[in-house]
Amino acid sequence: MRRDDRDDDPFSDVSDFFREIERMMGGADSGFGDDVHFRVDREDDLVRVVGDLPGVEKEAIDVQCDGHDLIVGADTDRHEYRERIDLPVRVDEHSAAATFNNGVLEITLDPVESGTGIDLD
Repeated sequence: MRRDDRDDDPFSDVSDFFREIERMMGGADSGFGDDVHFRVDREDDLVRVVGDLPGVEKEAIDVQCDGHDLIVGADTDRHEYRERIDLPVRVDEHSAAATFNNGVLEITLDPVESGTGIDLD
């Protein structure tokens, strides 16, 4: 398997595989269900999360980020949804920008450098 193929493989991370199995089996945290799918892409200078939220109004969506995880929630007349999305790198939650158009939620975040050097005096 080429490196590029692994980056597109939704089960490249074993924990993602088991989380997907639990979701499909209707586990305790089944999230938005079968109609909603989130994709997380790591680009050079940002992290992009794209989710399909069919039948959800913009005003019903709540997005929160702690720098490591993104939580997307929505309350509709029929359901209350919550989905926790693991981000591939730590991000600056204050850099988040989100759009919602025709049922598609797109969130972009700036990654945070892995560490900061400390000068010695």
